[in-house]
Amino acid sequence: MTAIVAIIGRPNVGKSTLFNRLVGKKLALVDDRPGVTRDRREGEASLGHLRFNVIDTAGLEEADKDSLLGRMRAQTETAIAQADVILFMIDARLGLTPMDQPFADLVRKSGKPVILLANKAEGKKGLDGIFESYALGLGDPVPFSAEHGEGTSDLLEALAPFVDDEPEEEEAFDESYGDKRWVDAPAAAGEEDEEYNDPNKPLRVTIIGRPNAGKSTLVNRMIGEERLLTGPEAGITRDTISVDYEWRGRPVKLFDTAGMRKRARIEEKLEKMSVQDALRAIRFAEVVVVLLDATIPFEKQDLTLVDFTEREGRTVVIGLNKWDLVADKNGLLAELKEKAKHLLAQVRGVPIVPLSGLAGEGIDRLMQAVFESYDVWNRRVSTARINRWLEGVLSAHPPPAVAGRRIKIRYMTQAKARPPTFALFGNQLDHLPVSYTRYLVNNLREAFELPGTPIRLHTRGGENPYDKGKK
Repeated sequence: MTAIVAIIGRPNVGKSTLFNRLVGKKLALVDDRPGVTRDRREGEASLGHLRFNVIDTAGLEEADKDSLLGRMRAQTETAIAQADVILFMIDARLGLTPMDQPFADLVRKSGKPVILLANKAEGKKGLDGIFESYALGLGDPVPFSAEHGEGTSDLLEALAPFVDDEPEEEEAFDESYGDKRWVDAPAAAGEEDEEYNDPNKPLRVTIIGRPNAGKSTLVNRMIGEERLLTGPEAGITRDTISVDYEWRGRPVKLFDTAGMRKRARIEEKLEKMSVQDALRAIRFAEVVVVLLDATIPFEKQDLTLVDFTEREGRTVVIGLNKWDLVADKNGLLAELKEKAKHLLAQVRGVPIVPLSGLAGEGIDRLMQAVFESYDVWNRRVSTARINRWLEGVLSAHPPPAVAGRRIKIRYMTQAKARPPTFALFGNQLDHLPVSYTRYLVNNLREAFELPGTPIRLHTRGGENPYDKGKK
């Protein structure tokens, strides 16, 4: 079994920087201000020949258990309970502080092996802090620099007794999903069907929405544990956190993201970093659930998020959260579906699922819609069916003439799926009006049952035989 290593310490000692170094990717948000990390983040790490799972945690602080800081501390204590070995990190340049001793007592009482890591020990400025750290009673400190990687061999030597040199044989890790998702690359031609037919590969589902829409509460209810920080405060989530989930035997990788406000309201650097992290999660998702607050649905920002998701080519499911607070449920649902036809024409037919993350209602319907949308996103239509359809559409509404010459459409074929992409062949197609292209897309969506998914239509014009002699 793979060992679990938890990185523990007070705020701003460099825990997230070390986490990023161990997993080999800049997954955790890093900033000079203290308290950036709030949720605990897990990742697959490597150090030399060692392979293990590492947990990044929020900085330990004394606080009331019902406050936000208190709930952050509870998440850290959960990580300590899960860990096989603890990396207790201090700031060697700052030296010991009054906060370090009680937290050192906390990890000591856990009964887990503890490695004292004196971070920011590059140069001579950290020597005093290294000597002071002996007072914690956690053994010899390991001088280290998470920023520059100095002291890696010493950390490797300290971890080796607690981490197996040769972990059990496991399935090769696929970097196109999971915590290393940012290195994902589009599938090459012919690989899409192979990926789609792999039932063992988790479906990547990203949950987005405005602040305080209930994203983290929904994820906690789905997985059945308080994995993510929640509360009445808006904007609690900062990092994009991935968690494993299973629905009816199907593996799913859920990505909880920070709430995204209007761009004009975002001023702080940290919030910008959180939003960028959420946007990356959309780009590497397969299905995106846009979570709306049912008490104030279809705000402008909600429409912006749906539009961005469609432009990225991800299939969309709309979740109406806090549905338990709605009085006239049937009337409001009918009204919102009618609004969606006009406001979200680019994803016409998008599934709209009422639910309550707090009460746990509607989750099964949501996941049913997610997998149905995923099937539509992967759908392929034969060229023969497309051209029989095209013949009828052209007869009912021929393309307009341009400068006295009618645009000729010869045939159409599906170039790829994920999302469904079609190629239209003919003459003068660069003059095809946007309205006629929209007419074709809407008819494609209706004829081949492609609701809610983005549809791409590319034109391919033929060469003019009389232009061959021209330079």
